[in-house]
Amino acid sequence: MSQIIKNLLSGPVPPAVPTSFVTDDGTAAPALNILNVNGIDSTENNENGILTRANPNLSDNLEIVITNRVQGTALTVGAATSTIITFIPTVVGVYAIEYRIAAFNTTSTLGSGASVFGAIRYDGVNSTVCDPFDEISNDEGAMSNIDIAVIASGASVLLQGIGYAGQTINWGAVGLYTFVGA
Repeated sequence: MSQIIKNLLSGPVPPAVPTSFVTDDGTAAPALNILNVNGIDSTENNENGILTRANPNLSDNLEIVITNRVQGTALTVGAATSTIITFIPTVVGVYAIEYRIAAFNTTSTLGSGASVFGAIRYDGVNSTVCDPFDEISNDEGAMSNIDIAVIASGASVLLQGIGYAGQTINWGAVGLYTFVGA
């Protein structure tokens, strides 16, 4: 059904087109009635775990941001250790961290999935693992020979994958954290 407007005093009136969108951080303004909406993730801390922002302010770019998130990939060849994610806290306090890890053995076409969770304390200079991280793993066959480690090195918190002899393993992980400080 066509809604051709012959007279603005009667019949349906066209909707008003928004000219700005107020976000948690700035205002996005469409250019030629086009607004770019992009989904991204960020390590920045936000209690809700999500925020919206105009990037930059008053541009036609609106971002929907999943916050408190880290991600990374790595490769191990043989019984090597490789860092999958490096997280560097910026504010003094405690960070409860959960990592989900997927590992694919390209040599033997085997898989593994794991979740690790624990807490670190950051004092402004160094990070300290509060207690060894707890791990839940689902390994296929010989993939039970791999391991996951979370260590502190200076300010950095490192999620590491540890491979095993004669095998090449692709690692991928995402992590979420919850923060509380003084």
